[in-house]
Amino acid sequence: MRNLLEIELGELWVEGEVSNLRRQASGHIYFTLKDVGAQVSCVLFKGNARQAKVQLDNGLQVKLFGEISVYEARGSVQLIVRKVEAAGEGELQAKFDRLKNKLKKEGLFDEDHKLPIPKFPKKVGLITSGTGAALQDMLNVLARRAPWVQPILYSVTVQGKGAENGIAQAINEWSKWDDNGMPEVDVIIVGRGGGSLEDLWNFNEEIVARAIHDCEIPIVSAIGHEIDFTIVDFVADMRAPTPSAGAELVVPDGEALFNRLQRMNSTMNRAVATAIEKHDAILGGMRRGVLTRSPGRILREPLQRLILARRDLDDGVEQAVKTKSDNIHELLYRITAQRPEAVLGRRFDKLVHLKQKLISAAVEKVNQHGSHIAELSSMLRTLGPESVFSRGFSITLDEKGTIIKDAKDLKPGDTLTTKFHVGRATSEVVD
Repeated sequence: MRNLLEIELGELWVEGEVSNLRRQASGHIYFTLKDVGAQVSCVLFKGNARQAKVQLDNGLQVKLFGEISVYEARGSVQLIVRKVEAAGEGELQAKFDRLKNKLKKEGLFDEDHKLPIPKFPKKVGLITSGTGAALQDMLNVLARRAPWVQPILYSVTVQGKGAENGIAQAINEWSKWDDNGMPEVDVIIVGRGGGSLEDLWNFNEEIVARAIHDCEIPIVSAIGHEIDFTIVDFVADMRAPTPSAGAELVVPDGEALFNRLQRMNSTMNRAVATAIEKHDAILGGMRRGVLTRSPGRILREPLQRLILARRDLDDGVEQAVKTKSDNIHELLYRITAQRPEAVLGRRFDKLVHLKQKLISAAVEKVNQHGSHIAELSSMLRTLGPESVFSRGFSITLDEKGTIIKDAKDLKPGDTLTTKFHVGRATSEVVD
């Protein structure tokens, strides 16, 4: 029974409701999978249980992948489970993959279409639920990091049938903010909290993906948790793992900016003070002696340095031009040498040369074999039986074709065949 089931059915998917769930201390899980008309015993061993994406529980609708077998000790049929999925998740994942491949082929994920996120936005648009925790998380981050930034909310439904239409409408209206009477923003965050694949499915709809792709304002996707990926994440100009992280990405850290400005101010003050001290020293020296001399003598040395610098500059430019020109000529030569027609020409000439060598070698080899065959033919004619026949000898054979070497081997009545140099004759032994 076990061999027949394992061979005929093998591995397969089964869908149903979990019942009679029993977790063993060893880590193995035993349960029954049932529907309205049937049930089957199942076992999920410890190793596969650790890798399962779904936590089994009584009453849960699941899809199981495994192998039908027979537990011989009890004579019962059971399903050895390898994978566990929530019912419907496999279809949603397949739908997700189909849409992802379609939009990728159309170029909606290409980096060329992605807009840069402004470094210092003044207004940030938030497309999310007005009552969700994600909104509060983003507002808290914006207020803490950049209190000068003004967040503007466009409240939408982020879950449930038809929610994708509201999300796409919000994106489209903000893209053409002037035509739709919307406030202008520098960047938009599309976000919501975590959830299952079904909960996040509105952000996997094609209408939302195309709205983001066509939007004229940079969009950051901040949907679910870090492990959650939606179609929106691939189309958006930037992906954030969570709504809070999305808010952190779009605005700078005010405290860090303030500290940086303080450091820059200190550095600038020190540089200015140092420069002032240096120029004070120079002016003091000039007052003590330089200004007492004639202007011509004062300017003589700087003028000479200027003349020398100009000459060095001319020489340097000329040398640089010559070097670049030599490099260009060398590259042109290398390019010309590597042109396909030149390479093919050289290889064709080599093939012609090899062909001629091959023909010559073949002719020489044929001639050698011809001479050898002629020598062997001459030897065969000299040593073979035909040369003996031509001198008047003959060969006598019995009825079986055996050569007769001794007359004692014959008896009266035997039929003999004698072969001559030309022709043959049949005879009968008389004596």
